[in-house]
Amino acid sequence: MAGPPDANAALVDRLRRGDRAAFRDLYARFAQASFGYLLRLAGRRATAEDLHQEVWLSIARHAARLAPDTDFAAWIFTVARNRFVSSRRRADVTAPGSDAGALAEIASGASPADDPGCRDLERALASLPEMHREVLLLVGVEGLDVNQAAAVLGIRPDAARQRLARARAALAEALGDADAAPETVPVGRKVSS
Repeated sequence: MAGPPDANAALVDRLRRGDRAAFRDLYARFAQASFGYLLRLAGRRATAEDLHQEVWLSIARHAARLAPDTDFAAWIFTVARNRFVSSRRRADVTAPGSDAGALAEIASGASPADDPGCRDLERALASLPEMHREVLLLVGVEGLDVNQAAAVLGIRPDAARQRLARARAALAEALGDADAAPETVPVGRKVSS
């Protein structure tokens, strides 16, 4: 999904010049992942859809001001997280897991109804404290590296590594496998800048 650094630089340049095709390319690369992230954070399809629209409108408005070395994944997930946090402050969004059907069809399109392990994983993720869920979603599901996740979360990389280790342990415990090594918690697809 990620292009070479030269391709990213060219895409930044095209976005800064207002090239609509560049925006479509960026959307094609990151829309599904950013929606899945928002859906897992919000736990409600309608909320995630509204936030997703706000995120991409914001990205379109600010694309002309991108720095030449912009890390697309970190930037897009930062915008998504900030929109979620703002919406929660405005509307007191309920905890994830309130729309199990929506969580069932996230990202890959596969239905967790067909896979009890997937259902259990989604349920366990939804039960975690937000700080743990966020880092696991960014690194384990969306495929960001720890430095990108740290940028999204506004923390130092060493703090992100520590939070990730704790989150993996909490997920293993939530899955009922407290004896599992934190490194054995499954991860999803790779998305990077």
